[in-house]
Amino acid sequence: MKEVLISGKASFKIEVPYKLYETGEKGKKPLIVYLHGFNQNIDRFEKIVNPLTELRAYHLFIQAPYPIYDETRTKKVEDWGRSWYLYDGEQQQFVRSMELSSEFIQEIIDGLLPNIEVNRICLFGYSMGGYLAGYFMLSRWKHVNEAIIIGARIKTEVFTDRLQEAKHINVLALHGSGDKSVFPEPQQKEIEKLKNEGFNAQFKSIEAQHKLSQQFIAESEFWLKENGY
Repeated sequence: MKEVLISGKASFKIEVPYKLYETGEKGKKPLIVYLHGFNQNIDRFEKIVNPLTELRAYHLFIQAPYPIYDETRTKKVEDWGRSWYLYDGEQQQFVRSMELSSEFIQEIIDGLLPNIEVNRICLFGYSMGGYLAGYFMLSRWKHVNEAIIIGARIKTEVFTDRLQEAKHINVLALHGSGDKSVFPEPQQKEIEKLKNEGFNAQFKSIEAQHKLSQQFIAESEFWLKENGY
């Protein structure tokens, strides 16, 4: 007969890379935080959004913490795709996982801020990174000024009683009209909800699918420049 004496959980650390770039003249400037999509990594994502790095700003690329095993066994571990959170369809697990990743991102930002001159912070999140950007901006509203969310949905239902606290955040939601991975209509409803709460929020449909094409990058750059970047 066996008896369980102790049952518990222990944390396990892995190293997660990030990169901070500075472009333009020295002095106070925005910090743009880039959150990639599912099964991507910072190297791939950086190449896709490269035009945005020409803006005068600090550009912070953070890699998601959860590695996705390469079943082809052709890639080195550092080249594997990554995931921002664990999701099995259960809402409580989903929110808890996003909170852990948000704590991780906040820790990196807090460690950098004493060494750089930042006057505002913008989140740029695509797909899975867009879901996380929406969670981060509403849970850490004191730190965020702008958010660009592409091919995702802002989970406002998690923050029903706290939306008013975040209404200073300018939000741009971009979505492919032909997106079959994340349908555009739910995100459009979320943006209308934010607007009703007093947010400066905009939903824009792009003639595209779910893939992060240069149309999304161009729209993002135009919007950032309109907002003083």
